[in-house]
Amino acid sequence: MYIEQNITTKPEQAADIDKIKVILSKQLNIPVGDLKNVKILKRSIDARSRDIKVQLKLAIYDDAYKPEQNIISAEYKNVKNSKTVLVIGAGPGGLFAALKLIELGLKPIIIERGKNVQDRRRDLAAINKAHIVNPDSNYCFGEGGAGTYSDGKLYTRSNKRGSINKILEVLVCHGASEEILVEAHPHIGTNKLPKIIVAMRETILNHGGEIHFNTRLTDLIVEGGKIKGIETNNHDKFFAEAVILATGHSARDIFELLERKKILIEAKPLALGVRAEHPQHIIDQIQYHCDNRGDYLPPASYGLVHQVNSRGVYSFCMCPGGIIAPCATSPGEVVTNGWSPSKRNNPFANSGIVVEIQLEDIPEYKKYGVFSMLKFQQDMEKMAYNAGGKTQTAPAQRIVDFCNGKTSSDLPACSYQPGIIPSPLHELLPKQIAPKLKEGFRAFGKKMHGYFSNEAIIVGVESRTSSPIRIPRDNQSLEHIQIEGLYPCGEGAGYAGGIVSAAIDGEKCAEMASIKILQH
Repeated sequence: MYIEQNITTKPEQAADIDKIKVILSKQLNIPVGDLKNVKILKRSIDARSRDIKVQLKLAIYDDAYKPEQNIISAEYKNVKNSKTVLVIGAGPGGLFAALKLIELGLKPIIIERGKNVQDRRRDLAAINKAHIVNPDSNYCFGEGGAGTYSDGKLYTRSNKRGSINKILEVLVCHGASEEILVEAHPHIGTNKLPKIIVAMRETILNHGGEIHFNTRLTDLIVEGGKIKGIETNNHDKFFAEAVILATGHSARDIFELLERKKILIEAKPLALGVRAEHPQHIIDQIQYHCDNRGDYLPPASYGLVHQVNSRGVYSFCMCPGGIIAPCATSPGEVVTNGWSPSKRNNPFANSGIVVEIQLEDIPEYKKYGVFSMLKFQQDMEKMAYNAGGKTQTAPAQRIVDFCNGKTSSDLPACSYQPGIIPSPLHELLPKQIAPKLKEGFRAFGKKMHGYFSNEAIIVGVESRTSSPIRIPRDNQSLEHIQIEGLYPCGEGAGYAGGIVSAAIDGEKCAEMASIKILQH
């Protein structure tokens, strides 16, 4: 016997398998004692009304049924002596590309400008405590990429691009909890991701791949319109059958290198704004319609969007029970992002609140050509750096004060460790952003009563939502439209947003590279 059944329960019932069996017994007319094997396949929370429910998809089977193994472990080959592919960047795009290459019988050589996850911690501590930014090792650069220390949210709408479950299963095989296969909005947590990244590294090395940390791409070796290899800051040259370029959305030097080499890149739209932070209990009260969410509900999240003059103002990378992190990649800039530990048990909730910016919105930056959006992004980050006293201290303002054009006289407690300072963000943010944010916050307050409050603050700036540059590629081969064997990949190339979509894109690039290499 094998049955799949959907049920809707109270949160306290969903947390107790015996109570779940009682509900199933009534629905299926099966004695509770006969419900020996019940497995939760999917779980989501419905908080649209005051009577909050948990929706469960369940598998019910007897001892005679042998369910298929849920976690499909990839068959990784020994590729030590196989043909090689260079993978530039050890973020999710690069790591999943490398694992897929091994699975397909090719040897990945990963070139990573930053440090491994353990050594990265010192540089993160230096940003938070001493306000020192290492341009090659920070929240964005290093093993695992930005996602390693920036939350580990795994929710994506990119199901048309590839198998989301396959990505989640690879993570489970490397130590992630099987819960990520169940939850509607899966999340690993910054405290748990590093061990998973280390396990992925060991898989790559144990099967013949190579990883070179503290090694930055400085030049591409191109002959006759075909990529042949690369040069690095260590004056080494690497040659390979193909190059997968998965350097992330903040590797500005790579964009500059491509421009110098006359390899086509394009400016692309961006979204920029601030981090909004509320006490978590306010978001819980709004979303769960109660004073105390209790023991059976997770810290509440939200998703908001409002149109202002045909431009979207929306929440991005919402982190319940989270922390605002300093994510600058160069001295002289302040950049904010957010993350949550696995338990999401910090007292604050934060989210990027950003405004869509199209190229026609910044005509004064037209002189910068393909770097117009990147320059606009940089100027916002420099503004935040100067407003914070030329340290990693960030400019901040209470939300209602911001909308009323008033500099806050004081600020509440905040999770941003380098510190915040009262600042007139209503004046400092560019004209393309500040008025739209004001209207957006007021609209959000009408959608979520209690959201528009001076207990909440905004912290500037949220500017790395995606890449300001696209590296164009052929839709079929995924190669750069000019350079044979060069595969722009993931967020930095403008083809992904987040861990899972970048991982899917990494696998796709690896598959296309392998088809071409193995055919020859």
